[in-house]
Amino acid sequence: MREKFINIVFIVLIFLIGAGSMYVVNQTLLVEDKDTKVITENRNVSITDNGIAEAVDKIYDAVVMIKNYQNNRYAGCGSGFVYKKDDKYGYILTNYHVIENANKITVVFSNEEEVEGKVLGGDVYLDVAVVRVPVASVLKVAEIGSTEELRLGDTIFAVGSPVGIEYYNTITRGTVSGIDRKITVSVKSTDDWVMKAIQVDAAINPGNSGGPLVNSNGEVIGINSMKLVDSSIEGMGFSIKIEDAMNYVSVFESEKSIERPLLGITLTNVTETMLLYRYGITLSDDIEYGVVVISVVEDSGAGKSGLKKGDVITKIGDEKITNQAYLKYVLYDYKVGDTVDLTYIRDGKEKTTKVTLTKNDEE
Repeated sequence: MREKFINIVFIVLIFLIGAGSMYVVNQTLLVEDKDTKVITENRNVSITDNGIAEAVDKIYDAVVMIKNYQNNRYAGCGSGFVYKKDDKYGYILTNYHVIENANKITVVFSNEEEVEGKVLGGDVYLDVAVVRVPVASVLKVAEIGSTEELRLGDTIFAVGSPVGIEYYNTITRGTVSGIDRKITVSVKSTDDWVMKAIQVDAAINPGNSGGPLVNSNGEVIGINSMKLVDSSIEGMGFSIKIEDAMNYVSVFESEKSIERPLLGITLTNVTETMLLYRYGITLSDDIEYGVVVISVVEDSGAGKSGLKKGDVITKIGDEKITNQAYLKYVLYDYKVGDTVDLTYIRDGKEKTTKVTLTKNDEE
């Protein structure tokens, strides 16, 4: 009887130990599965994240803070980064609005050394400028990357000085939220330009302007330029593609400006009904988009093409022209001397003409 009781106890113990082992194994597997894999539509998606410290190390000492002085008084600050150096100078990329109207700028490096810089050139529409500093002050040159293989969801980070020196070279991390966003901005008048940009959810704050947008390899893929600000909006920052800036750095380094083309017309949007009424122009209700010719410069390309007051431009080449800002955006992709195909509506009929672009002396 005692042997039978001992056998029963032994069997129960074996069962409990086995069940406990299975529980531990199952729990271990559950924890391991939870930490390392996510099951999505019968596919295993690995999650790995070792941080971006190595990428930050590659760029950090190439980033600078730029101080803007107007009438010899401090007016504000932004960010920038060294993209090149030669035997005498280091060259810094930043936003045009960071150095705009400055009679003096200084550049602060990560070792807190502050030197005076010289603005070589820039463009208000591109919102890019080049600043030169003595090469001895340069600590590191940033590695320039590419956006050709950029994908939604890629990890990125921004480096800059939000608010000012107190938060110098702050790192904010996020993902690519959109590629080739077209954002309407005000440059010389209200909503007069369309900027093509990368949208990110990394924090972009005042003072970040001009700083680099960097990929997980530590390569610069953009120049942080602006954010949408509203009580109902969070995490919508925008960066200029690095290629769009690098296409013009040689022009700015030579202390020249970008030569912009000119159609030779004054115009307004089809939605500006009061202005059209003032000029005695009446449009059909069927016309929902485009720009309206108000006047034509006689000896300009538009004047020679046969365009006249009241014509509604709807296309340049194959690009649909929705408003003034987009017309300028498309037009500035061409060069002075180029001939463009232009589609317009006159008296309810669609027509086409060719316009040879001349130099815009106002830019």
